[in-house]
This record gives sequence, C-alpha cells and structure tokens, in this order.
Amino acid sequence: MTVNETMTDAAESDPLQRLGFLLARHGAVANSRVHHAFETCGLAARQGTTLMLLGTSGSMGQQALAAALEVDPSVLVGILNGLESAGLVERRRDAADRRRHIVAITDEGRCLLAKAQDAVAEVEQGLFADLSPEEITALRGLLAKVRTTPGDPVCTEQ
Repeated sequence: MTVNETMTDAAESDPLQRLGFLLARHGAVANSRVHHAFETCGLAARQGTTLMLLGTSGSMGQQALAAALEVDPSVLVGILNGLESAGLVERRRDAADRRRHIVAITDEGRCLLAKAQDAVAEVEQGLFADLSPEEITALRGLLAKVRTTPGDPVCTEQ
C-alpha cells in the first residue's frame, strides 16, 4: 500500500483524519499555547523565538539571524525594533564590516528569556506528555520532512 492510498483510506473513513487537518488542528493548538506562553512574558511569539536563538548563540549577524529564523529580513527589522526598544537586544555595526549589523542579547534579555523558556517548556510538557522520548525524536524527524518553505505567507507575518 502506498502513502497516497493510506492517506486516502483514512480520509474516506473520516475526512477529519486527513493529515493536513490533523496537522493544522494540532499546530493551531500548539501555536496558540506557545503564543500565550510568550505573551505572559510580554513578548510576541517571534520576539520570544528570536530571544531563544540569541540566547543560544550570544550574538549573530542580522542576515544570519533572518535566515536562521526563516523570516524575511524586513520582518526581522520589525521584530528587532521591538526587542531593542525594550532593552532586550542591541544592534551594533560589525567593526570588520560596517555594512553588517550584529545583534546581541542583553542581560535584561537573558533574564526575560529564562522566564520565556520556562513558559514554553511547560507548554511542551503538556502537549507531549503522552509521548515517549523516542516518539518525540521520531516526531521531530517526521516534521522536518514536511515540505514548507520560508517563503510561505505565514513566514512573512510579524
């Protein structure tokens, strides 16, 4: 039996079991919960994600940050403007290449990041409580194979 036959059989017996619907529903719930977790820390989801990435890397070039976040550079500017205004990140010119901006998390940003990470971890614990560590690893691998691109419209939202 092929993958298409398996997907079609499930969809014919219960249309709400179509993979697209299941992924959309679970994704919407996860998205809502993560957004709420970040909001409890005073952050938009993209701001929280940006802080998480900078918390791991310390600092990054602005173009590399946009690529890592898979957002359009113009979207990243809006994200960084808000974070910089709040004192959570700072942008500075690269001394070696004045055209390049380096983005770094501030001490205040690290403090808020710790709260945001705890809030997101709590959401993930709730979402994946019934999955074993092996199943979580398998799910991560399967989701990495789903064909989406940074050019998809949702990736250009702020």
